[in-house]
Amino acid sequence: MRIVLISEIFARGMGYLENMLPKYLARLGAEVDVVASSLPPNYRQDPETYRGFAQGAAVGSVESLDGFRLHVLAHAKLLGHVRLQGLAQKLQELRPDIVQTMTPIGWIALESACSRFRLGYRLFSGCHYHASVFPLAQAMTTRFHPSRMKCYLERGLHGRMASWATEKYYAISPDCAEVAERFFGVPKNKLEVCPLGVDTEIFHPVSGPEESGERTTLRQRLGFRGGEIVCVYSGRFSADKNPLLLARAIARLAAGEPYRGLFIGNGPQAEAIAQCPGCITHPFVPMRELGGFYRAAEIGVWPAQESMSMLDALACGIPLVANDTMNAPERLQGCGLQYRLDDLDDLAGKLRLLGDAALRERLGLEGARRMRQEFSWEAIAARRLDDYSAVLGTRGATTEKRAAEKLTKNNRREQLPAQGAECK
Repeated sequence: MRIVLISEIFARGMGYLENMLPKYLARLGAEVDVVASSLPPNYRQDPETYRGFAQGAAVGSVESLDGFRLHVLAHAKLLGHVRLQGLAQKLQELRPDIVQTMTPIGWIALESACSRFRLGYRLFSGCHYHASVFPLAQAMTTRFHPSRMKCYLERGLHGRMASWATEKYYAISPDCAEVAERFFGVPKNKLEVCPLGVDTEIFHPVSGPEESGERTTLRQRLGFRGGEIVCVYSGRFSADKNPLLLARAIARLAAGEPYRGLFIGNGPQAEAIAQCPGCITHPFVPMRELGGFYRAAEIGVWPAQESMSMLDALACGIPLVANDTMNAPERLQGCGLQYRLDDLDDLAGKLRLLGDAALRERLGLEGARRMRQEFSWEAIAARRLDDYSAVLGTRGATTEKRAAEKLTKNNRREQLPAQGAECK
C-alpha cells in the first residue's frame, strides 16, 4: 500500500503527527511519502520562536527519514490559505493508494479532493483545531451572524466541497470534531475521534540504572539538587500558552518550599520567566532528547492551551497539571490535576498537593500505563492502517500480516530460554 501524507509544514526534531505517523505506518509495511512546504512551525503566529531549531527543508528536496520519504514543495499564500505549488503533479508522480491530509479546509484539501477523482486514490483528512484556539467556537453567535457567514465563505464552503471526496476525518479530540462540523463543513457521519500519539520508544519512565544515572547527571547539569520538586514545561513562551503563570507560581512556592521550574523552549515571555526565582529556561531540544528532560522532572505543567507535549510527559511517568477548561480532559483521567484557568493561587495549591511523593508516583504510573496502551503511535498507526485497508479491500491481508509478525516475535522469545540452557 502506498500512502501520501500532505502537510503545510514538516519540522525535523519535532514530535508532530506528520513526523510520527509516517514512521510507524512504514514500520507496518506501508510505502509512505510525506509532501510538505518549507514553512517553519508556528509560521502563522511567531516564526521567530523556532528560528535556529526547527526550520523547513529546501524546496525541491527529496530525502529519506525514519523509513519514509519527504518531498518539499514551493508554496504560496492565497486567500488566507497555504497552497503547495505542483501538488497535483507530485500526486500524479507518486500514484498513491491513500492520501491523508492534515486539515479539512484550504487549498490542500481542495486540490487533494480534485486529484482524487482523476487519480483514483482514497482520501482521508484530519481535524486539529481545538475550540480554545478558534475564537468563533467560544462566541455566542447565530448561524447568520456576519462572523459566521464570513467563516462559511472562507472555510465551510470549500470544506463541504472537499468532504464529497473524503472517506473519513480524524479529529484529535471531541472539541476538534465539533469545530470541524460547525465551522468547516465536515459531515458528522464522517468524523471519528482519534487522539494524537506518543513515541513510547523515546518517552517512557526511567528504566534501569543507566537511565537513572542519566537523570541524576542531567539534574546536576541543570542545577537541581536532590529532593527538589522540578516542574517542567516545554513549548512556546507565548501569551496563549502562558508559561509565565507557572513561573510565578514556582516563585511563590520556592520562597519556602523545594520547588523549581524548568522551561524548555523560546518566545516573548522568556526574559520574564528567567527572572522568576527558582526558574530556569533552556533552549528547544530535539525530540529524541526531550524524554530525558521529562524524566529529570517530577511534575509536568501546561497552564493554558493543550499541547502534544502533555502526552509525552505523561508517558515518562510524571503527573500532569492543566487548566479546568482544557478540551481534552481525558488526558488527565487518573494521572493529573486540574486548576482554575489563570488562577495563580489555585495553580500553586495544586502544585503543593503534588508535593506528596506517593501521590506523584501513583498518578505517574497510571499516566505511563495509559499512554503506552491507549496513545502510542504504534497502536494508532495500526488502527489507521486498518481503516485504509478496509476502503481498499485489503483489511484481511494487512491484519494477517501483522498477526504473523507478532506470532513470530513471540515464538522467538519463547525459544530464548531453551537456547540459553543448551549453551550451559
